[in-house]
Amino acid sequence: MVSLADLRARLAQGVPAGRSDEDSVRRQWWGALATLQDDFLPPLQPLRGIWLASPLPALYEPELLKPLQGWVWSPPQITGDFSPSAPLLPGVGSAGTSDAPGGASPYERLALESEDGTDPLLILITPKLQLAMALEGSPQQRQLVLRFDPTTLSETLALVDERLRTTAPQAALRLRKALHALGPLRSEENLALRFWPKLAERLAAMAPSLTLQPLVHGRENDREKSSGELALLEALTHEVRTPLATIRTLIRSLLRRVDLPAVVRQRLEQIDGECSEQIDRFGLIFHAAELQRQPRPRQTLARTDLAKLLQGFEELWQRQLERRGLKLKLEISSQLPPVLSDPNRLETMLGGLVDRFIRSLPSGSTVLIRLLPAGSRLKLQLRCAEPPGGEAAPPSTPDEDAAADVGPVLRWNPLTGSLQLSRQATQRLFHSLGGRFTERAGQGLTVFFPVAGHATDADGDVC
Repeated sequence: MVSLADLRARLAQGVPAGRSDEDSVRRQWWGALATLQDDFLPPLQPLRGIWLASPLPALYEPELLKPLQGWVWSPPQITGDFSPSAPLLPGVGSAGTSDAPGGASPYERLALESEDGTDPLLILITPKLQLAMALEGSPQQRQLVLRFDPTTLSETLALVDERLRTTAPQAALRLRKALHALGPLRSEENLALRFWPKLAERLAAMAPSLTLQPLVHGRENDREKSSGELALLEALTHEVRTPLATIRTLIRSLLRRVDLPAVVRQRLEQIDGECSEQIDRFGLIFHAAELQRQPRPRQTLARTDLAKLLQGFEELWQRQLERRGLKLKLEISSQLPPVLSDPNRLETMLGGLVDRFIRSLPSGSTVLIRLLPAGSRLKLQLRCAEPPGGEAAPPSTPDEDAAADVGPVLRWNPLTGSLQLSRQATQRLFHSLGGRFTERAGQGLTVFFPVAGHATDADGDVC
């Protein structure tokens, strides 16, 4: 039987031996995935094609995966009921559940044998982009292997077909049909020449190097220092999300077992929810740091049904608040028009907004989320409807007064250990999504979104 180790060896054929340790090669792997998903797949929309990965789904951006057909070799420890459409992908949904808007990409699970090893492998085939990547090599001689050439990819797919014909004949048939349906494949000749520099730029940003520089006082020196801090923040948030996404994937696999005791299932669901919240929270911090360090023009906004979006998250937010001893009350005016925003990013941002608001609330409070018309905008408001004891919430607390901004992106409260986006970073993120964010002590949080159909100027103001 062809093993996945054989596939990785074929990909590494003709490539000089590596010289990396485990930590650095894993950083290269995640940097390559991020480069692929951020820089090379979005321009190919709408996507169609196939992907194969081991030992867990490698691609973790659900919006990119929806149109693709996938196969995953999973460890034998992941047992129990399995559905080809099971949402096990890291990063799926902004609230971390199959019920969240957005859904997941269907893929088929394959058995990972002992001789396959556990080094990651990814093969991606689309009409305009084909590549295979893997980690390979002995300790202290590890390397990231990336292959784009048709000969290597063709021979690798032939090995995959041979493996599946032996272990999963029906999967082999489905894979051959999927490849045949793609028709003629073509790829840019200079794809590798474009990919490696992009990866190098990302790795340099993830792990800024320490260099000896003369002491220069002034604005330029401050900008360089700030850029280095933001790059380090991006790297840290990426490193936090990666293990959490893997943990959540394994937990969701366990939750598909039918023989789990009720108390075990409840605890696993709690862990899943906490992982999802932290993945989304650090994802927002990453995007805020990226936006601060490399400002970009606001993307094209689309008609977004904000009322439907909020209703879709009501049950998820109720569970989130219950874990903190809070209650949720959602009020949405009838027949509201759509707004202009980016619905995909907005899902995560709304979850971050709720998380930001509830962190300072005492147990027993009721969170009121209201969406109502406000002239040529819709007004989204979060406030405390019923503080414990029926007393009005004070405009500020000692804990809030102790908080201070840490750089241009984060706000840190040393008394509670709470870390969240600064007000300026939150405003910047919502502005990129078409919204205007305001936060006033004792009055909650408010975001205004322009109604679709109204002309807007460059700053998103309604004319």
